[in-house]
Amino acid sequence: METLDLNKILNSHPYPGRGIVLGRSADNQKAVIVYFIMGRSENSRNRIFEAVEDGIRTKAFDESKMVDPSLIIYHPVRALEDGTVIVTNGDQTDTIRDGLLAGESYIQALRTRCYEPDGPNYTPRISGVLNRDGSFCLSILKSADGDPSCNLRYFYEYDAPLAGEGRFIHTYQENAEPLPSFEGEPRRVSVTAPNAKALADEVWANLNEDNKVSLFVQYIDLASGGKDTVILNKHV
Repeated sequence: METLDLNKILNSHPYPGRGIVLGRSADNQKAVIVYFIMGRSENSRNRIFEAVEDGIRTKAFDESKMVDPSLIIYHPVRALEDGTVIVTNGDQTDTIRDGLLAGESYIQALRTRCYEPDGPNYTPRISGVLNRDGSFCLSILKSADGDPSCNLRYFYEYDAPLAGEGRFIHTYQENAEPLPSFEGEPRRVSVTAPNAKALADEVWANLNEDNKVSLFVQYIDLASGGKDTVILNKHV
């Protein structure tokens, strides 16, 4: 599989929707997390990321303009005490957390969920689980080409990520009506930025100016567990 330039992918795609990158820093010393959200409607754009004790949550920037919080207010990132970090584009973050704490696998937890009920798009649920040793998993739950009668679940596991590489998955294949779900394996992308700020600056600059909403980037030192975190919001 070809290693792609994440910035070029983002720069050429006006609306990838929500996206997750998990991977390894170029010096092979840190696990890397990227999560971003975008929006086309006023309701979707009216959000920010806010840091909480175990990760981040989305919240309305202007509470008076919030219409329907059901699919846009959630905890995208939750860290567990054992060093596991869960990253998703919806409330399945909590489904995975609760499953892991109950002794289940993330796959068992996600078998209880499907795509989002937002027809005709039926937005896929994308999820990532980063383990303390830097290995990780990605998954996508989506409809069968927009047919809600069939739910498809795909799981990808990466035991030993290569230095300077990540895997990128996002919700929408292209900016169309209705929005088609992501297709194929998570993209193999290069991760060369030396720290969270440098990577956040790159990603933020290449996300579509009209549609980008918020960005979370974190580098986790694999030896110490120390975290280097950057959160960017269009509304500040």
